Amino acid sequence: MTPTLPLTLSLPEAHAGRRNMRLLIQLRWLAVGGQLVTIAVVTGAMGVGLVLMPLFIAIALLITVNLASRVLLRRDRVVTNFELTGALLFDVGALTWQLQYSGGLANPFAMLFLMQVVLGAMLLTPRSAWMIFASTLAALALLTLNPVPLQLPPRYVHDPLSLYLLGSLICFVVIASLLITLVMQISKNLRDRDEALAGERQRASEEDHIVRLGLLASGAAHELGTPLSTLSVLIRDWKDLPIIEGDSELQQDLADMDIAVKRCKTIVSSILMSAGEARGEATQLTTMRAFLAEVVDVSRAGRLTGTLEFDDQFGDDVPIVSDLALRQVIGNVMDNAAEVSPDWIRLTAYREGAIAVIEIADKGPGFSERIMKNFGKPYHSTKGRDGGGLGLFLLVNVLRKLGGEASVSNRPEGGALVRIFLPIKALAQKAQMPSNRGMV
Repeated sequence: MTPTLPLTLSLPEAHAGRRNMRLLIQLRWLAVGGQLVTIAVVTGAMGVGLVLMPLFIAIALLITVNLASRVLLRRDRVVTNFELTGALLFDVGALTWQLQYSGGLANPFAMLFLMQVVLGAMLLTPRSAWMIFASTLAALALLTLNPVPLQLPPRYVHDPLSLYLLGSLICFVVIASLLITLVMQISKNLRDRDEALAGERQRASEEDHIVRLGLLASGAAHELGTPLSTLSVLIRDWKDLPIIEGDSELQQDLADMDIAVKRCKTIVSSILMSAGEARGEATQLTTMRAFLAEVVDVSRAGRLTGTLEFDDQFGDDVPIVSDLALRQVIGNVMDNAAEVSPDWIRLTAYREGAIAVIEIADKGPGFSERIMKNFGKPYHSTKGRDGGGLGLFLLVNVLRKLGGEASVSNRPEGGALVRIFLPIKALAQKAQMPSNRGMV
């Protein structure tokens, strides 16, 4: 049993800065490769004399900046407009340095400054883009002062214009190719950013919906507390009545009622703790196996013996924090499975690398195409009830808060299968927090 994990457990980047910095790194690597090829062709095949040491120094600096930028990108941080501006200013300076030692403005590759201006206009804020434009004008002015001229071989001395036109053609092809690639990549980055922002807005809307549900549930829990306490007292009084005390059948019925009432009171207390009340009891250090055993024991209460099968394949146990919301949503999924498959449900726990996987299977009718298409959205009930369908919606959102996710499918042999994916590291790290910090 090795199902394929769903998409990576990370949310898409909403900020395009990191992607744009990666784009600059890629363009810089292309520049390094192109410059090395150009130097080899110009000095070798064409016989043009170049002052090589300054050119190689500039290439070495480009490589160093690229490696340093890749190290920064490995950290989980946003790349700012200031950093992108600095990177482009460095590129303008490096190109100016190379042109200074290869003919100045007489070098047709001086048109590459246009690439820097376009990049600034597309990647930076307006003020920073104009700064890049001003820096290219300053660079062009500096290149008129005292550039190192190209040492042309005899066949080009009498007709330098043909060499310039050939270089201009090559430069045009290079700029056009890079601009096409650049525009396509930046457009993709912007589409990804817009999709990510739309996802963030959707998540914010869903979280607002959950807050409203929590307020409603908290109010209902307060209202239910008093009648449940009254029922509990009445059951104890009935047990002690002489007319009932000797009736074993009635005593068993009252015991079952007492268990059901206590379970209801536990659920009410859990709702209040999830809403932020009685928070001192909400955080409990435990282990993954103990957490799963508790979920199973609670679900087995009140069911026929043998209807819930627990397949523990988790392996080595790990310390975690018993997350009340997670326990509740898993219990909800199991309750829903039991409604459509009262004779058999199975909970399986195992791990896929650093991911804990929990599966809930049943022998019911399975999920419809509509449910699987709208998985994780509210009010798409598997039971056809108006206002239902919140169980899977809450499951998805609770898992998202914990860095996990879920998937639904139908079993080949019939019935539904819900898979829950949780990063073990995230749960284990919470277990190291002080217990008085409350639930996450």
